[in-house]
Amino acid sequence: MNFTNPTTITFVIYILAMVGIGIAGWRYTRDLSDYILGGRSLGSFVTAMSAGASDMSGWLLLGLPGAVYASGISESWIAIGLIIGAWFNWMVVAGRLRVYTEITKNALTLPDYFTHRFEDRSKLLRILAAVVILVFFTIYCASGMVAGARLFEQTFGLSYDVALWAGAAATIVYVFVGGFLAVSWTDTVQASLMIFALLLTPVIVMMHAGGFDEAVQVVNSLDVKYSDLFHGTTTIGIISLMAWGLGYMGQPHILARFMAASSAQTIPNARRIGMSWMVVTLAGAVAVGYFGIAYFSANPGQAGAVQANHETVFITLSQLLFNPWIAGILLSAILAAVMSTLSCQLLVSSSALTEDFYKVFFRPNATQKELVWVGRLMVLLVALIAIVIAADPASKVLGLVGYAWAGFGSAFGPVVLLSLVWPRMTRNGALAGMLIGALTVIVWRNGGWFGLYEMVPGFLLATVAIILFSLMDRAPSLRMQQDFALMKAEMAGTKEITAAPLAE
Repeated sequence: MNFTNPTTITFVIYILAMVGIGIAGWRYTRDLSDYILGGRSLGSFVTAMSAGASDMSGWLLLGLPGAVYASGISESWIAIGLIIGAWFNWMVVAGRLRVYTEITKNALTLPDYFTHRFEDRSKLLRILAAVVILVFFTIYCASGMVAGARLFEQTFGLSYDVALWAGAAATIVYVFVGGFLAVSWTDTVQASLMIFALLLTPVIVMMHAGGFDEAVQVVNSLDVKYSDLFHGTTTIGIISLMAWGLGYMGQPHILARFMAASSAQTIPNARRIGMSWMVVTLAGAVAVGYFGIAYFSANPGQAGAVQANHETVFITLSQLLFNPWIAGILLSAILAAVMSTLSCQLLVSSSALTEDFYKVFFRPNATQKELVWVGRLMVLLVALIAIVIAADPASKVLGLVGYAWAGFGSAFGPVVLLSLVWPRMTRNGALAGMLIGALTVIVWRNGGWFGLYEMVPGFLLATVAIILFSLMDRAPSLRMQQDFALMKAEMAGTKEITAAPLAE
């Protein structure tokens, strides 16, 4: 690595800035609530930007532009599905979850929320939910580390092993030190960097391709598939791509941002900010791939790296068309996308181990200082396991990202959604939905029937299971009904209903 290279210098400055934010977060981390949810203190802007950054990984700047470059805008169906799903998540889930998790004994994690929401004294819901989180997120974390390693490997010519540790180290440091506040603050910086890159890059690429009209004409002259939204698609294919939007209601790292908002009143403004950010960045990613087709058709001698791997289209265009200092900033946006998602996944995994295993089963009377340090150690543990999984340069873990997204979406999505809108839901319904959702994804993934994304049958069957098992079960307790009524009253902005503390 050449430390006099402008791109290298930019990367180093960026990483040091993120670590500096982590050190600042240390000062505000006093107890486990601070470490896991930042003391529920996030305002609208930070909530929105952190949710967006934790959602969009390196896929936004690598996978999506590359897919559009290779196949045309028909690949943008997944972006359409994600926008619809994210909007529904903000509208229906965000505010209710923020209120309900505080009502249910100030739940700090999803397993904690499920346990208190359904009065599960057996702890089965907590254990099952925590296991799902740990299994899928360890794989998810490994995929992020592979993506970061590939970026360092290609940009700086490092060996894969060195690139893997270099890409993972900075993220681990600021999560370990600063916890949720550091992750949220860095997410805000990273989201700002990502939107800057995805506003600037497609405009410059379009200008180098001759302007909007000429670029579109060039693309159309190459192959009709590039500009046809429906070219090469099938009904099942479109449903499968748009079904990615269903996954939002079950993603613990995104839901944690809603839980950490300072109040439900911050959610509407956060939704407007977050959805605007999402639409702009997804449109920018699609535009990079689309205008990249026109640019490289006019400059075939520069297309070698992109032809070998179409996912490098953003990296290659940044290096070709920009001053090295600006290119360094744009490439840092890829690192930002990887780090923002990876940091959230590490923190949620650490939270599950600390709050849902260590505190519940081993040290129920542990001090807050002890729990914070256990949380930090759990970050290291999960990170090291993820690095071991990612250590094989030929690892196929990146292909499991869709698997993990479907797993969370099917196992948690219907449980979260119905727990917030249906007062008749019971603990047995939640258990059945979680189990059947997860198992359906595993079975369908291995069977691959009809070419249908496993999220679709997983989400539908889990929803049916929740309804059936809840209706066969006895009605929820008075306390559960009262808590639900209180949540609805607070969401309606009234104080007419109060929940007197009942006997446990």
